[in-house]
Amino acid sequence: MSENYFLLGTNENKKIVKIFQVLLGILCMVVAVFWLYYNFKSQESNKTLWITIIFLSGFGFYQVWAGMGRTTRFIEIESDLLRLKKDAILPPILIPARDIEKIELFPLNVIFYLKSKKKILLRFGTTYPEMMESIKDAIINFTSINDITLDFIKEEI
Repeated sequence: MSENYFLLGTNENKKIVKIFQVLLGILCMVVAVFWLYYNFKSQESNKTLWITIIFLSGFGFYQVWAGMGRTTRFIEIESDLLRLKKDAILPPILIPARDIEKIELFPLNVIFYLKSKKKILLRFGTTYPEMMESIKDAIINFTSINDITLDFIKEEI
């Protein structure tokens, strides 16, 4: 990983945790298939059973993805591109520097204003303050390299 790659949450790098996540996900999907088979064999269909099947399938899929490392949230800052994955399920957002109008840095979040008038909000939270400072420093460096307007906003509580 480069020095401009920052995780936005906890990082479970232990292989045993990832293996258990994949196994749990597969087990949930197998149970969902069993209940699906049971539901079709049954004379009367039950709405609760369908909800169970959907939940187990979705949870199993998420666990397999998490075990494979596909749900890792991160921000990667390159010289002329930001790669932001702020949601566990959605793909990363690619933001070229030429598309950014300005950036506002708040104590606990960052707002990217694009030239298309779209705003992208990145919330940090209060769990990892050392991570926030290194991300903010990298964003400050990114804005100075690419000549992007940067505003520091102080919030009073």
